Amino acid sequence: MNPFLPLLALRAFAETGRHGSLKKAADAMGVTAGAISQQIKQLEDRLGVMLFTRTRYGVRLTPAGEKAHPALVLAFDQIARSLDVLETVNARPALTVSTEPSFAASWLVPRLGRFTARHPEIEIRVEATSQLADLQRDRVDIAIRHGLGRYPGLVSERLMTPALLPVAAPALLRNGPAINNPADCLAYPLLQDSARADWRMWFQAAGVAGDGQAERGPSFDDDFLLVRAAIAGQGIALVRDLYATEEIALGRLALALDTPWPTDFAYYAVTHPQTAARKTVQQFIGWLKAEASGECLSD
Repeated sequence: MNPFLPLLALRAFAETGRHGSLKKAADAMGVTAGAISQQIKQLEDRLGVMLFTRTRYGVRLTPAGEKAHPALVLAFDQIARSLDVLETVNARPALTVSTEPSFAASWLVPRLGRFTARHPEIEIRVEATSQLADLQRDRVDIAIRHGLGRYPGLVSERLMTPALLPVAAPALLRNGPAINNPADCLAYPLLQDSARADWRMWFQAAGVAGDGQAERGPSFDDDFLLVRAAIAGQGIALVRDLYATEEIALGRLALALDTPWPTDFAYYAVTHPQTAARKTVQQFIGWLKAEASGECLSD
């Protein structure tokens, strides 16, 4: 066999098998799906082996493809990590942090200057996205995730457990019916999270049946939008306290009822085990934990 390695075709094979989709593989490599298909065909012609079969949901590895794919993916991941090492030899220390836009805008970014003042030598890059970072392969050092903390194969450290607060614009509450108990909130429009679950669970915890009313109202996929809708007087929102505290202090929001509801979900700093050992990562996570607990770090 020709000793020349068709690296582009092999990468197309690795990414297509990883994603089970020509389009997703193309997105990962920054080319077209047609180019991916062509590279795979050339590789199959060269090897004399079919690597994929088409299904109604995308493509699936053949038995021959399944044998070669895991080792090839591992090899490309190792190449990517080696490239990262080479790029950092003479580079300024940098950390890429991925988190949801609402957390970045409302909590992380306003505090980031304090970390930079303490560690001006470390460059922080914030990726604010609703897409879940893949710490096995994306160039992300730390992901701040909101969940239960169970992330197999990764290292997670708890930062904070927010509580949900029922909040609304002061004028809306001033001009509307009095709210003395959770059931009184049903007299107002309810602003919903994307799953329409928070209000329903809040009412259940308070012993209020709701009769389906708990799931009515406009929904928003991002907490920042939920807060903005509440500030605009569109209804009452259940939002995490870390997003509402400043708005309440500024008078843009008011508590509809002083009944914070603790949730099972918390914020975690999540890293790959190899990344977790880096000093810069430990410094940033230590700073995150101190900020979350309201402590001041000393040198």
